[in-house]
Amino acid sequence: MIKYPKIPLAQTVIQLCKAKNIQHIVISPGSRNAPLTIGFTHDPFFKCYSIVDERCAAFFALGIAQQIKHPVAVVCTSGSALLNYYPGVSEAFYSHIPLVVLSADRPKYLVGIGDGQTINQEHVYNNHIQYSANLKQDLNPEKDNAFAEDLPIMKSIENKIEKYLGLQQSIQQQNETEINKALNTAIVSQGPVHINIPFDEPLYDMVEELSVNPKIIPVETETITEDYSKYANLWNNSTKKLVLVGVLPPHSVEQYYLDQLANDESVLVLTETTSNLHHNQFCPSIDKLIGALTEDEFKLLQPEILLTFGGLVVSKKIKKFLRTFKPNHHWHVAEQGANDTYFVLNNVFKQSINSFFKQFLPLTQSVKSTYNPFWSHQMDIRNQKHQLYMQQIPFSDIKAFDLILNSIPDFSQLQVGNSSAIRYTQLFNLNPTLEVFCNRGTSGIDGSTSTAIGAALANSKPTVFITGDLSFFYDSNALWNNYIPNNFKIVLINNQGGGIFRILPGHKNTENFDQFFETKHQLTAQHLCAMFNFKYYTVNNKNDLEGTLSDFYKDEGKPKLLEIMTPSTDNDAILLDYFQFIK
Repeated sequence: MIKYPKIPLAQTVIQLCKAKNIQHIVISPGSRNAPLTIGFTHDPFFKCYSIVDERCAAFFALGIAQQIKHPVAVVCTSGSALLNYYPGVSEAFYSHIPLVVLSADRPKYLVGIGDGQTINQEHVYNNHIQYSANLKQDLNPEKDNAFAEDLPIMKSIENKIEKYLGLQQSIQQQNETEINKALNTAIVSQGPVHINIPFDEPLYDMVEELSVNPKIIPVETETITEDYSKYANLWNNSTKKLVLVGVLPPHSVEQYYLDQLANDESVLVLTETTSNLHHNQFCPSIDKLIGALTEDEFKLLQPEILLTFGGLVVSKKIKKFLRTFKPNHHWHVAEQGANDTYFVLNNVFKQSINSFFKQFLPLTQSVKSTYNPFWSHQMDIRNQKHQLYMQQIPFSDIKAFDLILNSIPDFSQLQVGNSSAIRYTQLFNLNPTLEVFCNRGTSGIDGSTSTAIGAALANSKPTVFITGDLSFFYDSNALWNNYIPNNFKIVLINNQGGGIFRILPGHKNTENFDQFFETKHQLTAQHLCAMFNFKYYTVNNKNDLEGTLSDFYKDEGKPKLLEIMTPSTDNDAILLDYFQFIK
């Protein structure tokens, strides 16, 4: 028999989550959120996970939502707990990932008086949230003095009860409306929402029957109509059209539309590792193509029309190029709107990519041009030079990435950490059977491991997570997790510090740089792996890495971590020389 929390507000939240098919619930332990924890964990409909560290919990939930493309809820107690969700909330906001924060709160009369574990929780995520619902506490005739405080002039007990029931019904209706609106917003906007829920004691009482039956408000979708004729006319009269694709889930665009773009000589399609789009006429690895161009070559590449879709773009070089050599027109396709990244955005088509192409491409025609043939040839040259460079360089970060990325088994999920990890990965043409993900919403290093574990749980494919040392140690609490699949693998590139800072402009090899920028250290993952039951491998040269990789992907009944120790001082010079060599 299902047990329910006695508090009607908790019942309402839980029932509406169930009605919206929000099945995955990530709970951090606490007392104030006990009514929610009781309700979710006693109902077999929900899949509940216990993650102690709230920051890890939010990113873990984000990883699940990233894969299932449906809201996942995180549940926490009052006080600073929900502040620890904030990094994950901001990532969800900028990556358009549906996350539902259910924060328990103290009753309003206990806020702002110095009571323990109490902060101002209402609208706490104000700048990074799609919707905030601040619910009202249920009336409690046994202890909240409702009769005495709210109804002092009434003499009749019957009138008091009638007034009390009317107030409670009004509160219930308002809460139902707010919860429905928040959950529907998460579903439609594919972003985070916050529902703040005040509970008074007693918190642990349970009942066997529901006392409320909340109204379910269906999700409404908006149909967008657009006149594409003027855009098609511009398109058909342009000989230089650049299509730039940011972060996309795998299988987002129908192959038929990709083929149409690829067969137009006037269209150059630039993709990134995180775009999950593959075609032999497209140019992956943007930095490889434009990393060492002259001003005259940039002018040749400058498009008349820029068409973008997908999420945020990793390449800093393409951003600088398009901000300097601006197109005449920039159009973006996205159901959630667009950023004016290149300061020349003309129009946003607020619809799905396939819907846009279905209506737009039949109005277009192929245009004779040297634009695509010239730059595709340049890409072929760079790919050949890339292979030559990889063969001659010493063991280093980029050489390690070369070996790793060529070793990952077909049809794996590849999760990549931020900073240097994703930027190195961008330089390689990946196996098209891989599904690639990275937290590019805020580009932070803070929750990459937690996200990868959540994603591995929600995706049955073997998952390989590539990360740098600072990011890994920063998020080491991610391994404090009882749900890590046995087919989860971590590849840790340890160059004893923040190696990316050596690539950026600035003074190097000083005590100040070593301590406050590069953050040099001597840590390894060996003892963490022992504590969290990961099989541990470590290598520090090319031959050992090649030999270890063949065993690393075998299933041995537990997750694994391969720590690759690379030089700390040579990587910047090898990478900078790379761009000159391949040109």
